[in-house]
Amino acid sequence: MTMSRSPASSGLLPMPGSPSSSWAIYRARLASIFQNVDTSVLVAFWLFGLINNVLYVIILSAAQDLVGSDVPKGLVLLADVLPSFLTKLTAPYFIHKAPYWLRTIAFVVTSSLGMFMIALTPPDKSVGAKMAGVILASLSSGAGELSFLGLTHYYGHMSLAAWGSGTGAAGLVGAGLYVLFTDWIGLSVRTSLLASAFLPVIMLVSFFLILPRGPLHEGKDAKEYHPVLDEEPTEDDIDEDIPTVNATSSLLSPGPSAASTSAVLRHSGASSKFQTNIRRAKSLFFPYMLPLLLVYVAEYTINQGVSPTLLFPLESTPFQEYRDFYPMYGFLYQLGVFISRSSIAFLRIRHLYFPSFLQVGNLVLLTLHALLPFVPSVYFVFIIIFWEGLLGGAVYVNTFAEIMENVPVSEREFSLGATSVSDSGGICIAGFVSMVMEVRLCDWQVRHGRDWCRKIKAG
Repeated sequence: MTMSRSPASSGLLPMPGSPSSSWAIYRARLASIFQNVDTSVLVAFWLFGLINNVLYVIILSAAQDLVGSDVPKGLVLLADVLPSFLTKLTAPYFIHKAPYWLRTIAFVVTSSLGMFMIALTPPDKSVGAKMAGVILASLSSGAGELSFLGLTHYYGHMSLAAWGSGTGAAGLVGAGLYVLFTDWIGLSVRTSLLASAFLPVIMLVSFFLILPRGPLHEGKDAKEYHPVLDEEPTEDDIDEDIPTVNATSSLLSPGPSAASTSAVLRHSGASSKFQTNIRRAKSLFFPYMLPLLLVYVAEYTINQGVSPTLLFPLESTPFQEYRDFYPMYGFLYQLGVFISRSSIAFLRIRHLYFPSFLQVGNLVLLTLHALLPFVPSVYFVFIIIFWEGLLGGAVYVNTFAEIMENVPVSEREFSLGATSVSDSGGICIAGFVSMVMEVRLCDWQVRHGRDWCRKIKAG
């Protein structure tokens, strides 16, 4: 007879109310998670995740106010993501030549400049000028994401957890601040965007004043990208490549270790390095990149293509204007993302395709409602949007946790950066789909007596 493992033996926290649960177990498990963790590392990477992503979220929250109902919100999404996608697609093969301190300064300057361009362009001027600012912010965000994900390689598993939590918080803070400033306080769109242009300065404080530099200097002295031989690894190679502390112990549940690795050739040219990285990228596609791609295609098609048409009569909602629906949906989505991205230290999802398919189900459900309204209240849509955020955040952070656990240490920095192309790729696909979908759904609703989507103008 097969014995079932207890939560404690599996490395997971017991469910509250179960016979094996107690405050002592929770305290002991939490203490083991954060044992020997440098708080400054956690704070630094949390701030990296927060600031690198917060402008991206603010721009998407402001999409409706930037272009109004006459221009699909998918256009803002593409301008916000396509440059980031192209950066992630190409930069992993050369960005390591620039030191991290120089990259950080470049990210701050570029993103702030982009936000100033967006904020200072008058509402009646060309949408193209605003999109140019969005593109600058996007370039900074894309290069920042792959750089800081690569940086987690030098600071251990908890830096990844802090980064994931910070990126989730960016969604919550960005969407929440925009709703607070424009809806509750009543600030203009221009003033709200100008204030956000100063946020990237926090990234400089995080890198130069908070982050310990020792692990980065030691790691750079010890390793470089190395091509992989086609031959079988020797025992010495495997012993050399196994990390002292693997991701299994740090991510709370047992699983395959990083013992499967490759022999390393110490001297090679740039051409062989490039070919090696191409082979590495191919090996990442099905286990990690594809489920991340699917979940992002589904959720951003919902956010930019479907949610602008998820409108109800104002008297049945807590809103006074039809423009208020869109920022609130964004806030609830980001709240779900924050919660799930912060859960990696307590809950692991290893089957990445399952939540990805659930997200596709959310897309189908909400699209059907936009066409043939059957959801009785906007509050049910609130719940679905929140659930959408939970799924998206869970797939994101668990994908990178799986890489930390299963990819050999010599390939891990590249793999973390290269896999980040999937979320931007998925968002780009969603952007193109959304540009068509929003227009078609709105036209359908107008033809069937629901013209609310036409009553929203640029701010």
